[in-house]
Amino acid sequence: MKVRALMKKRVVTVSPDDTSDKVFSLFAVKNIRHLPVVEKGKLVGIVSDRDLKRVMGPQPGLPWKIQAGRLVLTLSTRAVGSFMRRSLVTISPDADATEAASIMIEKKIGALPVVERGALAGIVTETDLLRAYVRLARRASGGSARPRSRAL
Repeated sequence: MKVRALMKKRVVTVSPDDTSDKVFSLFAVKNIRHLPVVEKGKLVGIVSDRDLKRVMGPQPGLPWKIQAGRLVLTLSTRAVGSFMRRSLVTISPDADATEAASIMIEKKIGALPVVERGALAGIVTETDLLRAYVRLARRASGGSARPRSRAL
């Protein structure tokens, strides 16, 4: 199976000038965990929810106070360009899905921007790969492999 069959083609992106609070809002509203960073039509970085957690939390030197019996912290607001990952690992839409999975495992990343002819064409995530695995497993078992979830 090719990456093209799994990737999301409608990709939400941000620019290096956008701020961490915008990224936080997009993650929450769009229910996503990775945002490619695009500047002048060119892919220049990526931001994950882990990157955001690292920079949004309370920082040394930022004020905090007790107000109405609650601890109130000031969160940092930073430009995306100051914390995005610039060392990009990308993949072609014509690459095999197993190659995408292998790269994600090796690099310990959860998403790969899909680049075609130098432009962002989509994004493939670990969730996309897991969905494909489940579909294939169900087909292989004649459709009988139904999810079993248990509350812990």
